[in-house]
Amino acid sequence: MNSRPFGRSGLEVTELCLGTMTFGVQADQSASFAIMDRAWEGGIRFLDTADVYPVPMLAETQGETERIIGRWLHERGRRDGTVLATKAYFPTGPEPHQRGLSRRHLLEACDASLRRLGTDWIDLYLCHGWDARVPIEETLQALEELQRAGKIRCTAISNVRTHEAAVALVAARDLGVPGFSGLQPRYNLLFREAEESLLPLAERFGLGVMVYNPLAGGLLSGRYRSDTAPTTGRFTLGDTGVTYRRRYWNEANLAGARRAADLAAEHGIHPVTAAIAWVLDRPAISSVIVGASRPEQLEASLVTPGRALPETLMAALDQIWFELPQQSPSLDSPRLP
Repeated sequence: MNSRPFGRSGLEVTELCLGTMTFGVQADQSASFAIMDRAWEGGIRFLDTADVYPVPMLAETQGETERIIGRWLHERGRRDGTVLATKAYFPTGPEPHQRGLSRRHLLEACDASLRRLGTDWIDLYLCHGWDARVPIEETLQALEELQRAGKIRCTAISNVRTHEAAVALVAARDLGVPGFSGLQPRYNLLFREAEESLLPLAERFGLGVMVYNPLAGGLLSGRYRSDTAPTTGRFTLGDTGVTYRRRYWNEANLAGARRAADLAAEHGIHPVTAAIAWVLDRPAISSVIVGASRPEQLEASLVTPGRALPETLMAALDQIWFELPQQSPSLDSPRLP
């Protein structure tokens, strides 16, 4: 599998990144180990997790995903060969200081993640959202403190709007600190909001981009052929399921997903392979996050890197977005009360 530079950070990441939000609920430890083993065999050397995983995010399971990953890295002896990303932002306890991007929370959350992961450092530490309650200067200085301590190597931010990313870039310049090295937006055939200004910003300032939801929560897998309410999968997972249904579950998106699957089939290509290859072909993309609850679900993703889709298929997939109803800017990025 090919690697790409994560912007100007100095990190090299594989074109596919293994998302792990299923580990601990949808996949027990044995299944999670099997998924990571298959990803490793397929060339993936980039893991993405968060301190609040698995989903649905519940107090009783919080942190279990990091623990499972830590055990796998130790048992397989693969820490040095793995680029490890985790995140902080969401509540980790009942107290007001146990959430967001304050210095106190970031320092405490990072130490807790290091313990659960069983490692001395995190390659890429992400803010899981934008915290309007905390000055961005405080957040950036806390992240620099963690970098100087050797606990993290690079930083990025997920679920950020373009003007917020720009504010962070300016603040980092004024403070004389490294600032964010990358972004983690939601991006797929059915949701291309990032193209308007976020991806051009990343290209202009040399930011790495790791994309999540390339399959629109599974809608682009070819699995859903009707608008009958799903009974299994990500669309049914508690509050997470509510979020995913709000994002994607409507007739226009379902029709677009069916169209994408039919177009892929006409070219003898699995719809998962087509959807991920389409994302990897976009400018500015460093890596695409793929997930699974069973190892065999990775097969269609693993054949994607280095595979160029026929021009006719690329053009037809491109057109799907323009046939969807005009969408307002996304309002579902996490914001703490």
